[in-house]
Amino acid sequence: MHATSPPESVHALDVERLRASDITFVTARATDGGLLGCGALKQHDATLGELKSMRTTAAARGRGVAATVLAHLLDVARDRGLDRVSLETGTEDYFAPARRLYVRHGFEPCAPFADYTDDPNSAYLTIALA
Repeated sequence: MHATSPPESVHALDVERLRASDITFVTARATDGGLLGCGALKQHDATLGELKSMRTTAAARGRGVAATVLAHLLDVARDRGLDRVSLETGTEDYFAPARRLYVRHGFEPCAPFADYTDDPNSAYLTIALA
């Protein structure tokens, strides 16, 4: 994210933060074990989760890996009884495929949540879980 966003607008988690107890980190792998993608769910409280660190490898793009990781993390959130999952992503063209993925899966624009603030480089999306 540091290569595509201004420093003040980078909200990616480093490896140490991904190991925290409020984070569930998952990977998608090929049959040979090669990494295809990853994503994380941060649990803010008993009702709100946040998608973090969604990535796919260049070789995996267009193969449904991101949709599979997203669906799995939403299932984890439902299993925990969360009411809502929100996310922050970039507004730059680089992030357009990610924004389209989230909208395709029912996410809608929302105001900044948790400790986020208005930022022209950030788009905020949310989905209510049923």
